[in-house]
Amino acid sequence: MFSLGRQLLGTAQSCLRLRGQSSALSRLFSTTRIAEAGYKMKSHSGAKKRWRSLGSGNAFKRGKAGHQHLNVTKSPARKNRLSTTAYSTPAQTHKLKKLLLPYGSG
Repeated sequence: MFSLGRQLLGTAQSCLRLRGQSSALSRLFSTTRIAEAGYKMKSHSGAKKRWRSLGSGNAFKRGKAGHQHLNVTKSPARKNRLSTTAYSTPAQTHKLKKLLLPYGSG
């Protein structure tokens, strides 16, 4: 199995040398620091289900909880408040980017 990988790597190297694209080789067969370390961070499953990244990548949005059931006892103003979108604060954004969503936050 490893010999087949070495053969493919050698073939790719020779093909790229002929074309003069040595930098493309590093992109084809590069390894990240995470892969070299032998582990990956896990995304927080609850955060994945609740938060969505905005297009700018500088903030996140989520729906508010408590709007699905038992709405008869809630006032209309409260139901309207619960139906709006909640946005992350700068502290939450920092935490979501670094800890909870390390790979899918844009």
